[in-house]
Amino acid sequence: MAAPCGNQGPARAAFRPGTHPEGRARLSSLVKSAARPVLTTETRLGPGEVVGTGSQAAYRAVGELAGEPHALRTELAGSDEPVQPRKTIASLAHLTDLHVTDVQSPARFEWVNRYGQDPRFRELITMQRPQETLNAHATAAMLRTINNLDTVRLAVMTGDAIDNTQRNELTNFLALLDGGMVRPDSGAPGYDGVQRADWPGEIYWKPDGLPRGDLFQSALGFPQHPGLLEEAMQPFRSEGIRVPWLGCYGNHEEVCQGVGIVSEVLARAMTGSRKAIEPPTGLDPEGVVELFVQHPEQFLAGASVEVAADPERRPISRAEFVDAHVRKGGHGFTTDAYYVHDEGAVRYITLDTVCDAGGADGSIDAAQLRWLERRLEEVHSSFQTRDGSNARTRNADRYVVILSHHGYDTLSNPRAESRADALLNLLLRFRNVVLWLNGHIHANRITPRSTSGGGRHGFWEVTTSSLVDWPCQARLIELFQADGGKLGIACTMLDHDGEGLAGLHRELAGNVPVRGFDSGYSGTPLDRNAILVLPQPF
Repeated sequence: MAAPCGNQGPARAAFRPGTHPEGRARLSSLVKSAARPVLTTETRLGPGEVVGTGSQAAYRAVGELAGEPHALRTELAGSDEPVQPRKTIASLAHLTDLHVTDVQSPARFEWVNRYGQDPRFRELITMQRPQETLNAHATAAMLRTINNLDTVRLAVMTGDAIDNTQRNELTNFLALLDGGMVRPDSGAPGYDGVQRADWPGEIYWKPDGLPRGDLFQSALGFPQHPGLLEEAMQPFRSEGIRVPWLGCYGNHEEVCQGVGIVSEVLARAMTGSRKAIEPPTGLDPEGVVELFVQHPEQFLAGASVEVAADPERRPISRAEFVDAHVRKGGHGFTTDAYYVHDEGAVRYITLDTVCDAGGADGSIDAAQLRWLERRLEEVHSSFQTRDGSNARTRNADRYVVILSHHGYDTLSNPRAESRADALLNLLLRFRNVVLWLNGHIHANRITPRSTSGGGRHGFWEVTTSSLVDWPCQARLIELFQADGGKLGIACTMLDHDGEGLAGLHRELAGNVPVRGFDSGYSGTPLDRNAILVLPQPF
């Protein structure tokens, strides 16, 4: 359950960069960043000057805004007193929803975007983004940014690393994070997809330009960038991330475009040479989502065009996803898509919340809950049993951080048994659980989760926005012991360095209708830079 509101008003944490005496916790969020500011406590990014005008909207550059200090959130603390760091426990970067994309795949159904205003298609939107050819460049820029934060010791990735459950996407994702050559192109050399100037349809942004303009240029004021698509398809080297990182399984790793079960017919089409450009005859909007979930291959039945085939577009399985990480050193994985990683005083527990029955939202099975209960018991000297009594052990205490793709509110897939409450109630029985990091909704959100009644306690659920959509951010997470028997969790949003194509990616993302500057994806100030306070659990 969400905790009742405590201090979540205008109060700000009494932190200033560079003010902590020698010997106290050194938090990256409190230290001025090198080069241009990337910590949003110094400078935020948002809509800037108008640089283009369409019939329906203006196109804006990305502008610099005043920095946003940390809000002090004490709903779970028992008091509203400010906290002062005493000892750093962990410093990590949280990335999620990168969506490394093969933008030329025959198994992408971009034409669905024409139904973007129809609520019956909601779970299928969006199938294509103006900025998606630059997704890998945005990820590489964020990795460079994290590498320049010298106190970060770990990075965690909470799913949707790739977009369409394809092997070539997974290969590029691992090259990005581990360092290596990234190859955005697929099929024949050169871009061959819906943003090509002569591709049928005007609902896609076509940077090389059309005589009368596409929908994005004429209605939304998007610019022309001749040659961009060919530049975006060029291979480039990623420096990778220089700290250990942990992986996580998301719905876009499992199902077609994050929703549809990969059938044998669809698997063959992925590596084939025909790409659908129109809906099949007689498509019924009333049942369109469930049709795509169960039989996405039927979306191939409309008019199509010839494209170059590529065997590396083959779909991957959960086992192959895990094995690919294991072959690169593990990144947390061993045999299953859920695992434990112990580092210092913290136990990180990664869950597999992907629903095998298709659909975007998540689920968790009973066997994994039983496994989780055992892993929690191992790092608690005492805990609450299922019947409400207190059990004592000889186990050493560790702080617990839960990692998953879906959060509590999106463990709601109707195609599987609902166990969101069972998971929440299990976590609340173990006081050392202090933080749950997740993604999926592409928005910043921070929610206190707590028990009710006397002796109320809980943890913080922190959801971070995606790199693929505005605001194109990651989050710095710093756990620290504070004076007065308190535990602090400093959350600070990170903007990447914006160099090269990554800067254009962010600008395009900001101008996308519904998902851009004017969306709620950035969250409120309470969802972004915040100091989250808890009592010390042990």
